[in-house]
Amino acid sequence: MLENLRNLIRYRGLIQTLVSRELKARYRGSVLGFFWSFINPLLLLLVYTFVFTVVLPSFRDDPTTQPYALFMFCGLLPWFWFSSSLLEASSSLVVHGNLIKKVLFPAEILPIVAVVANMCHFFLALPILALFLIFYARPVQIVELVWFPVVLLVQLILSLGLGFMLSALTVHFRDLRDILNNLLTLWFFSTPIIYPMSMIPPVGKFFMDFNPFAHLAISYQEILFYEGPFGHWKWLLAVGVFSVVVFLLGYALFDRLRDSFAEEV
Repeated sequence: MLENLRNLIRYRGLIQTLVSRELKARYRGSVLGFFWSFINPLLLLLVYTFVFTVVLPSFRDDPTTQPYALFMFCGLLPWFWFSSSLLEASSSLVVHGNLIKKVLFPAEILPIVAVVANMCHFFLALPILALFLIFYARPVQIVELVWFPVVLLVQLILSLGLGFMLSALTVHFRDLRDILNNLLTLWFFSTPIIYPMSMIPPVGKFFMDFNPFAHLAISYQEILFYEGPFGHWKWLLAVGVFSVVVFLLGYALFDRLRDSFAEEV
């Protein structure tokens, strides 16, 4: 297992090539091409903002979430990266079964490509978030921005670990992708993205502490939206340790099931 982990560094050129191919294939034949990386999150933001400020205006008058569109965008954008990564990673081995059957092809590259490709979409959408911050004149502190790459790294490690687990298990249990779709919907509404943490009752906060993405969402919000010092750093570091454990367990499971992939796909 450790030897295979070390080999991942050698495969960085292959990962870069496959990520580039994935990004180009996604928008091949599209008139707007890569501009959809800007347009999609913006359209989804408009839909969610309309629903939760006009149709269900329960959050509109909460002063801790104003401006609401910016508050929600700070959590939605990383969630899109996270959820899309898990969905695509879960089916990556099945979809690319022809590559898996090649003797020398490193199968672990495929879930990595799914996560990294969606991370690229996240980065392409960041200028929209920056424009929102400028438009609403939110005072982002340089000291707090130092934590931003740390949050990104923690989310990347967590996504990779879960991606390894899901991709390996989906080869043997094809229903897992459909189950995952529903679990991600539940996970989304169980995370303070469209509502602030202050609205959650004490019992709910106890369970929220066990939600790793809740701490990532709160970290993004504290860094980019809320004024004042970044106070969630201890939870972020705890989630970082948890993410490393998930990564190692996920890769161990992937490595254990590796020999069965060619037969099952």
